[in-house]
Amino acid sequence: MLFATQTQNAVAAYGFAGGIKLLCEAGYPALDLSLDVADLSALPSREEQEKAKEIAAGYGVVFRQAHAPFGYQKFITKIQPELWRVFEIVCRFGVKQMIVHPLQPGRYYGHEKEIFDLNVRFYKSLVPLIRQYGAKVAIENMWQRNPTSNLIVDDICANPRELADLYDALDDPGSFTVCLDIGHVALCNREPEDAVRLLGHDRLGALHVHDVDYIDDLHTLPGVGKIKWDAVCRALGEIDYTGDLTLESDNFFFRFEPEFYPAVARFMAERAKFLAEKVDSYRRK
Repeated sequence: MLFATQTQNAVAAYGFAGGIKLLCEAGYPALDLSLDVADLSALPSREEQEKAKEIAAGYGVVFRQAHAPFGYQKFITKIQPELWRVFEIVCRFGVKQMIVHPLQPGRYYGHEKEIFDLNVRFYKSLVPLIRQYGAKVAIENMWQRNPTSNLIVDDICANPRELADLYDALDDPGSFTVCLDIGHVALCNREPEDAVRLLGHDRLGALHVHDVDYIDDLHTLPGVGKIKWDAVCRALGEIDYTGDLTLESDNFFFRFEPEFYPAVARFMAERAKFLAEKVDSYRRK
């Protein structure tokens, strides 16, 4: 299986083309194009896009996945009406699936059905863009903080059963898939390997791979936190997961100076490769 990483922090440190080059040189065979900008004006220019594509092609690196902007009020008022611009970039890079967060309008508890139904309508509204640009949308499991305790609690799709139910309710496997955020599962007091098995081969098409301490959303390198990675890899192998192993572990970069990022990127790529190979070793023969 291919292993990949988000491009967010490398691009932030080195610019769009420079960050792509850094990650290509680190040894990743694939990249997850981070387009989760705060404002659409921050999307890379056409010139920057073409330069990055040229660099990646020179290293034989492919763009298999992307991440759309997210939020709620900002998203529905400013980004969603022009989401076609993000799909256009994704299409230009040859990306086949893009993570689009479910809408999170506020407190989840007591509003579960209302929020579920809102998201069924939301995702179905994206089908024309999906068909026009040829990139599936991947639904991700989320969390929120309890306003009183400040502890992380469930939000839409935090329960893997609800994540599966939302995918099933859309009933359109040609347009949608599921991205399981491994760290988010653990933060909501569930084991990621159980979520992998519940979703199964047919639903699960993408991963966000990062480690946590079961308390805070650390987004750090697998092995630094407390998730049992051998168990996760075994479960992925058992369901014959056919997507990529994509790191969303960029906070690990923050431990080091930007000038040391190339060495950090190489180490992170080696870790992703190790986990991907472990998944393959657990596949049923």
